Amino acid sequence: MKDLKWKSSPAGPLRGTLRVPGDKSVSHRALMLAGLADGTSRIEGFLEGEDTLSTAAVMQALGVRIEAGEPGVRVVHGVGLHGLQPAGRSLDCGNAGTGMRLLTGLLAGQAFDSTLVGDESLSKRPMGRVTTPLTAMGASFTTQDGRPPVQIHGGRPLHGMAYTLPVASAQVKSALLLAGLYAEGETEVIEPHPTRDYTERMLAAFGWPIDFEPGRARLSGGHRLRATHVVVPADFSSAAFFLVAASIVPGSELVLARVGLNPRRTGLLHALRLMGADITVENEGVSGGEAIADLRVRHARLQGVELPEALVPDMIDEFPALFVAAAVAEGQTVVRGAAELRVKESDRLAAMARGLQGLGVVVEESPDGAVIHGGSIQGGHVDSLGDHRIAMSFAIAGLVATGPIQIDDCANVATSFPGFVELANDCGFKLNLAG
Repeated sequence: MKDLKWKSSPAGPLRGTLRVPGDKSVSHRALMLAGLADGTSRIEGFLEGEDTLSTAAVMQALGVRIEAGEPGVRVVHGVGLHGLQPAGRSLDCGNAGTGMRLLTGLLAGQAFDSTLVGDESLSKRPMGRVTTPLTAMGASFTTQDGRPPVQIHGGRPLHGMAYTLPVASAQVKSALLLAGLYAEGETEVIEPHPTRDYTERMLAAFGWPIDFEPGRARLSGGHRLRATHVVVPADFSSAAFFLVAASIVPGSELVLARVGLNPRRTGLLHALRLMGADITVENEGVSGGEAIADLRVRHARLQGVELPEALVPDMIDEFPALFVAAAVAEGQTVVRGAAELRVKESDRLAAMARGLQGLGVVVEESPDGAVIHGGSIQGGHVDSLGDHRIAMSFAIAGLVATGPIQIDDCANVATSFPGFVELANDCGFKLNLAG
């Protein structure tokens, strides 16, 4: 469905209370750790997206029985830390970069060989930042010039080590920690900037001894994972599109229910508030070790800002939405230190810069960021390059553009946000299929 196209048209105020899908990062990790645990785990709020379904299929191919009853619920019959079985075929991760990188670490410690493959987009994404430190732990891989397919040569004894990440990445950190479950001795990961700690929190929830603080995590091998009940919070990255949309459409007021507010995930919330957004946090609580709350967002006049680089690691997936907010803010917004955006599902810096430029916005692209000059967005035609976050961001742009925006190549939205079009239209978007 590469030819799936949307037309997003100017709309009136957005209103309502929304529950966006479950957190993709938490859903991936819950499946993997539940599969390695002793006993049966129940996962509620599971994201029914293509990425997480790919991870579920991989775990099933490795011998884990997963029952899917009602939508958003999975019952996982764990096989124990050493109970996975060889699949006898390539393991297809689809478009799931998180799934592939974490599985690379998990499978590095198995006694059997595995091969991870992905779709056209994932096959272009670099894997060296994962395989290089894992190789130093004793693992062995074959890749295509550092990209998938990734052949994992099993039966190699792993040893723990202290590793300082050259670039902050929750996915790389998580891969090393998962390999560390199988390693002799202690594995420690040190980050140049703190990243999301989903894996650390979930390992603790499954009973694995782990010490962690912002920027550092340490565990040793030789323990067991115990089955548990996981409630997945609503995905902040999915809520982000509605936070921006309600902020920029006059007269809007939305409530995003039970959103995960992991402090390593909410950089966009702080960035929008710096720009003058009216967002309040209500009904705070904790679920499965993760902070959750309702977010109430009202329209506000946004101002351009120089984004603090300290926020960048905590909002790396939300930059496409931020670019849209910056495009309609008063003044200019300066982004630096975001070179990681160039190795996502697309080169998101280039994709957003070119897309906005094609809609009349002045954007000066740099190697690690951009300067976005706020003003108005014209109608027009953009290509999402098969990147779900690019597609949804331009859907937001269409709400306040001078005319409709056609967005090409939108099929991959289903990887992270099934039902986006329906939910968006329920609260006031004018988002339709384009001919």
